[in-house]
Amino acid sequence: MTPDTGGVPKLATGIPGFDEISLGGLPLRRATVLAGQAGSGKTVFAAHFLAEGVRRGQPGVFVSLEEPAADLRANMGTLGWDVSAWEAAGDFAYVDASPLARDDDATPSYNFDTLSAQIGHAVDATGADRLVLDSLNTVLAFEQNPAIARQRLRGLISALRAMGLTILLTVETPGDPGTTLSRYGLEEFVADGVVLLRHIHEGVVRRRSIEVLKMRGALHRKGDYGFTVVPRQGIVVLPQPVIEDQEPDAPPRIPTGNRGLDGMTKGGWFADSTVLVMGPPGSGKTLLSSEFLSAGAAAGERTMLFGYEESAGQLVRNACAWGVDLQRHRDADLLRIVARYPEIASLDDHLVEMMELVQEYRPTRIAIDSLTSLQRIGSPASYRRFLTGLTAFVKNSGIATMMTLNSSTLLGGATSSEGEVATMSDGMVLLRYAEVSGRVERALTLLKLRGTGHDLDVRRYEITDDGLVLGDSLHV
Repeated sequence: MTPDTGGVPKLATGIPGFDEISLGGLPLRRATVLAGQAGSGKTVFAAHFLAEGVRRGQPGVFVSLEEPAADLRANMGTLGWDVSAWEAAGDFAYVDASPLARDDDATPSYNFDTLSAQIGHAVDATGADRLVLDSLNTVLAFEQNPAIARQRLRGLISALRAMGLTILLTVETPGDPGTTLSRYGLEEFVADGVVLLRHIHEGVVRRRSIEVLKMRGALHRKGDYGFTVVPRQGIVVLPQPVIEDQEPDAPPRIPTGNRGLDGMTKGGWFADSTVLVMGPPGSGKTLLSSEFLSAGAAAGERTMLFGYEESAGQLVRNACAWGVDLQRHRDADLLRIVARYPEIASLDDHLVEMMELVQEYRPTRIAIDSLTSLQRIGSPASYRRFLTGLTAFVKNSGIATMMTLNSSTLLGGATSSEGEVATMSDGMVLLRYAEVSGRVERALTLLKLRGTGHDLDVRRYEITDDGLVLGDSLHV
């Protein structure tokens, strides 16, 4: 339990990221509605809330109004939670509360008295602190009169709060939960808090997001935050990224992996810098990334390559043709290559995976090849959120990062949309083709490098068996 600056104590959910945006968790011993369309993740969120409670020594009760116990145990098992073991230990109870109609009225209605008795028995048996009712739509559908439905539900919630429970109620909405929460007015008449889950189609994939709509008497962060479901972990919410204060002293320089670039940068990149390499296809972006990682691995550092255009085998073979032996570094466990097809997940999913793998392996250098492949799967807004979150993460972790991006022109520079990416980077290398005296030359420009002077010349370069070789200045 953590106190809130708004005066209402809260129960920490333990769900990564959610306690940050809710400023402490769910209101303690109060009821919160979790609303969303089908497939938005309501049951997973609710199960995670109970699973974290068991882990923290706070038993829970799952009241299912739709899903059989066997299905619930199996589904929670895929997330790494052993419900049967918790039940055997007395830390978890499942209540099958599928609709129980009574016929003493002209119109059958749900038997809330029986439901309250079932829950009371499970709470007494477990000493529960947390309770989930999933989903209220099933029982409320029995009530034709919204006023009666609110009255009976209010009575149930009052009885549950009297048991000292922190309650999470799920509600399925026909549309956007922000506009069509419930025809019974749960958010206004019954619940102390409302959390909305969305499952929106963005680009070629769907993006999950969460919003704390209200918490009566308590503060919370406003806005929409991405979340994902991680196998054997559960819900992970992405809070607003913030770059932490850095020490004023300049970090050490590290070699770029390319002798010519080391000279142009007057000693290499800074150890915590993010560098964008931009150019048309075939200009050598992946080559510079391979040289960057190889330099770190050769010095005994752990490095990681995230590839979104080619398989790990292709990346290794291509680098070998340039004289860069990535396989040797992989064999020495100084390089890990993570190759993914972008369309398999949302940008939030990819970001969460990157963060988890980096935190597990702890590399000092990473490369992402390429942002172009990730850009195409989401909306402009989700892509900006992804870049902001990624930049904040690598900055706060002190990881030297190189990202590649396809430019939209062969002979020109950056467009306005590409410039948005460049503003988040500490350094920017532009590769392009230039027409000189009827001949097409490859040209490299170091457009920027924050915090230090650098070579401003446009230089010729060649791609050889020994890598990318810079030449003299090019006069167009």
